[in-house]
Amino acid sequence: MERTTRYSKKRAAILSAIQGTDCHPSAEWVYQTLKPSHPDLSLGTVYRNLIFFQERGDIRSVGVVRGHERFDGITTPHSHFICSRCGAVMDLSQIELADHLDRDVSEQYGLMVDYHELSFHGVCQTCIQNQQHEEDILS
Repeated sequence: MERTTRYSKKRAAILSAIQGTDCHPSAEWVYQTLKPSHPDLSLGTVYRNLIFFQERGDIRSVGVVRGHERFDGITTPHSHFICSRCGAVMDLSQIELADHLDRDVSEQYGLMVDYHELSFHGVCQTCIQNQQHEEDILS
């Protein structure tokens, strides 16, 4: 017997919140954003639905940033930049992901690579500007 997926208003709101932002939200961000309009929403419901949406391929995990797993509503392959100061996560859609890497790694290590992700880490423009502003004030 095939199970049908029930979409509740909360489940739809969780997916919409993730797909409707480019901030790569955490579960806590989703919860805080939706709680005013869904007072009976629990953090556990958010976490369960994030797992559900990942398993279905509706969202992807960007990884853990500053202790919180972050999510992306864009599931097509693309790169990210993660700021080590403020924790901002940004899409780098113009960076070309080299398809040959999957094949090269598969052949070199005897593996079967499905895909790869590329993340850059450093300091974002906002943090650089804030640091320069602080230095200007102190000098």
